[in-house]
Amino acid sequence: MRAVQFSRFGEPGEVAEVIDLPAPPPPGPGQAAVDLLAAPINPADLLNLRGQYGIVPTLPAIAGLEGVGVVTAIGPGVDHVRVGDRVLLGGGTWRERQVVSAAGLFALPPGLPSEQLAMLTVNPLTARALIHDAQLQPGQWVIKNAANSGVGRAFFTLAKKAGARGIAVVRRPGLEDLLKSWGAEVVLVDGPDLAERVKAVVGDGTLRYAVDAIGGSATARLAATLSPGGVVVNYGLLSGEACQVSGVDLVFRNIVLRGFWLVNWFQHTPREGVAKAFGELIGLLAAGELTTPIEATYPLERVGEALRHAEKQHREGKVLIVIGS
Repeated sequence: MRAVQFSRFGEPGEVAEVIDLPAPPPPGPGQAAVDLLAAPINPADLLNLRGQYGIVPTLPAIAGLEGVGVVTAIGPGVDHVRVGDRVLLGGGTWRERQVVSAAGLFALPPGLPSEQLAMLTVNPLTARALIHDAQLQPGQWVIKNAANSGVGRAFFTLAKKAGARGIAVVRRPGLEDLLKSWGAEVVLVDGPDLAERVKAVVGDGTLRYAVDAIGGSATARLAATLSPGGVVVNYGLLSGEACQVSGVDLVFRNIVLRGFWLVNWFQHTPREGVAKAFGELIGLLAAGELTTPIEATYPLERVGEALRHAEKQHREGKVLIVIGS
């Protein structure tokens, strides 16, 4: 059985290697054997390979934080999924087959592309949790940077469905049509005068919720756009720098900075809440409202090339590892 393993931290395309592992044993009670179909390469995967993710794995480790597979065998006591069902996978997904606990599995509806289902957990679920956290009301303004990311795609789609007015912040011009097609009402290029331009857009309205994926001074620029008492939620550090917020915003304008991590969300959300969230996302995917652009797919044995592609700037879509059909 082939798998992508890393035995040291470093540049993803250099430390990830395809190895042969013994085939896993047949599934035991409460378990299922699942063959991987597709898995995306997310920024979190790149951080994981560099040893910079929230949980640093014990080495050697199997790469891959999400994916979709097909059930090939089930153990005694498993009756909620069947052989042939497609299911979502998490943790160590970049391998041809794994035996997992069936308790967290659920059958995905037929007819939806495996490549799209493979990207359902990390980005859309993060966006959905952030939107739910904001408790958006119709007409309410909301702002997010790194807006052309996978999370941004889902975030503005969901914000628009909630009736909110989205301000998308990007790092380069030329993305206005794309972001507006995703649901953003206004698209702005980040810069030192971001707060003034946002205030010109919002006018007499209020802006109380911002989502930051970058950290560093980008966090401070988002915080400065908010109305007094607003909240900045950070879920990523694309800049590699700690979040910054000015003392003026913290002390005199009562701006709050807090973090979000999907792992914590899973740990603190009841099973029925997780099922409801996935149900909503699958419904949107089935309706064609949550499709994520894909720039390239690679077989498992070309994982180094896939990782280098995933790190390129200005991509037009996600990079996926695909096995089977």
